[in-house]
Amino acid sequence: MSKGNIVFEAPVYTIEAALLAVEHGADRVELCADFGEGGTTPSPGLLKEIKKHVPVPVFVMIRCRGGDFLYSERELQAMQTDMGILLENGADGFVFGALTSSGEVDESACNKLIQGAKGKPCTFHRAFDLILDKKSALEKIVSLGFERILTSGGAPNVAAGSEIIAKLFLWACDRIIIIPGGGLNAADLRDLHQSWPLKEVHSSCKAFRKSAMNLPPTGLKLSLIEEMEGKVLTVDPQLIRSFRAALDDLD
Repeated sequence: MSKGNIVFEAPVYTIEAALLAVEHGADRVELCADFGEGGTTPSPGLLKEIKKHVPVPVFVMIRCRGGDFLYSERELQAMQTDMGILLENGADGFVFGALTSSGEVDESACNKLIQGAKGKPCTFHRAFDLILDKKSALEKIVSLGFERILTSGGAPNVAAGSEIIAKLFLWACDRIIIIPGGGLNAADLRDLHQSWPLKEVHSSCKAFRKSAMNLPPTGLKLSLIEEMEGKVLTVDPQLIRSFRAALDDLD
């Protein structure tokens, strides 16, 4: 339950990040794996451990791989199997999206995954931002039974996509929750809220902390992402608190 009227969802990739996000103001977490791919399905063990320690809903990313959002039948079966296992370990909702080869909503694939959710709330993730005809896509997503769309308005960040996001709020007409997310900063919130009253927002408030391992320098690079070498992905408690305070100031 939100501490104010606007729900603050934070994507997290680790137990540490989940606990910090909730401690400092997140109302819900989106649990993912593989930051470098933009999020894939996390392990059931990670979900189960986090659920022991956080009192807020945990929505889980369902994405069997990175690269794109066009899935084979075998991949869809794997994703449905993952959903069943994650449900057994406490998933409160799911986040996914599937597209056709021409970049439209894959209604058949999404319907299979909706069925796999067994009634838990589902969010169509930022695959939505790749779709050109967003009004038509929104209608399909509503008809499929999704409860939310996470979007930056098809732009690199929410500020740049704010005009499209405002249109999405209008088109949604309270039939589905539009969650602005993707490069969203606390400074963006007031303008967004003035354009259309916000219900939920999504921001990682991510940070990289130095590893606590005390090893001699080897020159060896094990991470494909330069900024993560020798570091651990987490969240910045101060950013979380600032974001929470900015949201509460809008109420």
